Amino acid sequence: MKSEIIAVGSEMLTPFRQDTNSLYLTEKLNEIGVTVRFKTIVGDRLKDLVSAIRNALARTDIVILIGGLGPTEDDLTREAVAEALSLALRRDAAQVAALHVRAATWRMPMAENNLKQADVIDTATILPNPNGSAPGQWLDTTFNGYRKLVMLVPGPPNECRPLFDDECMPRLRAVVPQRFIAIRTLKAAMIPESQADKLLAPIYTTYTDVETTILAKAGDIQLTLLCSKPTLDAAQQRVDELAGRMEEALDDWLYSSEGESLEQIVLYYLGLRQATLAVAESCTGGMVAQRITSVPGSSRSFLGGAVVYSDPLKTSFANVPPDLIAKHGAVSAEVAAAMAEGIRKRTGATLGIGVTGIAGPTGGTDEKPIGRIYLAVSDAQKTDTFERTFRGNRDRVRQWASQQALDLVRRKLM
Repeated sequence: MKSEIIAVGSEMLTPFRQDTNSLYLTEKLNEIGVTVRFKTIVGDRLKDLVSAIRNALARTDIVILIGGLGPTEDDLTREAVAEALSLALRRDAAQVAALHVRAATWRMPMAENNLKQADVIDTATILPNPNGSAPGQWLDTTFNGYRKLVMLVPGPPNECRPLFDDECMPRLRAVVPQRFIAIRTLKAAMIPESQADKLLAPIYTTYTDVETTILAKAGDIQLTLLCSKPTLDAAQQRVDELAGRMEEALDDWLYSSEGESLEQIVLYYLGLRQATLAVAESCTGGMVAQRITSVPGSSRSFLGGAVVYSDPLKTSFANVPPDLIAKHGAVSAEVAAAMAEGIRKRTGATLGIGVTGIAGPTGGTDEKPIGRIYLAVSDAQKTDTFERTFRGNRDRVRQWASQQALDLVRRKLM
């Protein structure tokens, strides 16, 4: 069955608040084989809400509205759902009494507008909310002749999530046809998104029962495969079959078949080879070390390193000869190599990484433009150097550089 989640609240159309409840609800819906086809955020305007609800009812089987159930004038979810379904609102006496009891328990006078939370849509089942004053509502109804399930749940996460788990999920399990969802996540490093899609589109487009999404960020491609079937084995088989073909096409661009991060994979290979790693970073300012040490247990393979931002520290911490810097410049393949070799020897690590470059927004030249990065990976046998130029602002260049550094270590260990 198809579903849509509508998050209600003008505050979520500003830069200061974001909807996180829908992520939780999506995970719970996937557990019972329900896919989320649309997510909508709507401000607190009745006309807009009614339009969004009718659109959702026309294109999905299950509609879940989050928020807009409070006592204020701009809490309009109940009114909008009633209007969209051409149903009336009634004030429920039991809910009115519960609101009075709640106010008395808190020893607070109850404002008249709180009674709005006792308004219930005709034919709706009230869903108790022990963590707040506004109950949820469940409707098993029809729209344009088709059966629809509509849920109204409160917005605060500490109310929304327990209510959905305790009240909505059991009802959904009772009426939703049993289906299972299998998901696999593949990850590839440093391959352009367009190139990845050129390789993979001829494969995944033939699997019409598997939903494939591609997410690209700095030097990283994430491919998520999702399949819904009457049995988990059937869904998993289709996902695994497609994943296998995509893995073969990606070849050594692929670094993860089960969703692991690149730093996790680097540490896995280090452990497998009983090797250790140290880093000397300039323009990345410790990003490579931070990513590696974010993984629990990284101390088994990662010895440490140094942020050698100034030329004197390149010399004192990573043993880079001053005359080498004078001759080639701090941003050069020669200095990156010396940094990698120097930090490896100084720490006794199996491998050393050196990263130096011009992250911007200033400092570039015609010969060495902004975004020019030199990287080196050193072991006891040799030191490999690499020149890359990454586009974007300072943060993006640094992210790309850290991703490239980790991927070079992965490839070295492979």
